[in-house]
Amino acid sequence: MRSTTYTPEFRAEAVKLVLAQGLTLEEAAQRIAIPKGTLANWVSAAKRGTDPSAPPGSRSVAELEAEVAKLRKELAVERMEKEVLKKATAYFARESLPG
Repeated sequence: MRSTTYTPEFRAEAVKLVLAQGLTLEEAAQRIAIPKGTLANWVSAAKRGTDPSAPPGSRSVAELEAEVAKLRKELAVERMEKEVLKKATAYFARESLPG
């Protein structure tokens, strides 16, 4: 039985087919001609953040999704504060006009 070694780049692209492009494990495995079980292992490792082929310092999908959610909340608060400041500026500009 021959063991095939895949490059980290190949693994990352294979995982992207499933996670980013939405292909099923079967479709992605057929497309790139690897066993479905191998791809399933890579995908589950990527979701857990325990991918041994991941470069040091890289973050898991779950960590990145949590950061995106946090940043979206912060952006919503900043936009709301900006609108309040616009309205306050307009109000005080009207109040300072003579007459």
